[in-house]
Amino acid sequence: MGQNTVVATDTNFDELIRGDTPVLVDFWAEWCGPCKMMNGPLNEIAGEHSGNLAVAKLNVDENQQTAMNYQVMSIPTMIIFKDGVEKKRLVGARSKAQLEGELSEYV
Repeated sequence: MGQNTVVATDTNFDELIRGDTPVLVDFWAEWCGPCKMMNGPLNEIAGEHSGNLAVAKLNVDENQQTAMNYQVMSIPTMIIFKDGVEKKRLVGARSKAQLEGELSEYV
């Protein structure tokens, strides 16, 4: 986990995504290579956009209910929420530049 990201769980998930600040939730697992590749870029983006965008990481092995609720079928899946509503879904690893481009309308 990065120093700029928040840990999301089945217990705190609804509270995390409820605010008017956009939240990017990374659905990941420890065994997933592409998920690990996203750690650095996501932590950097979280630090660079602190206050404008929150980044949370949800381990799908430990929090299966939330992953099922949002029909996460492959990982990494990143979902942007605002006011508790899913705004955009990104599936698969991306470079930091690609990710920033896809997040530009939210930061």
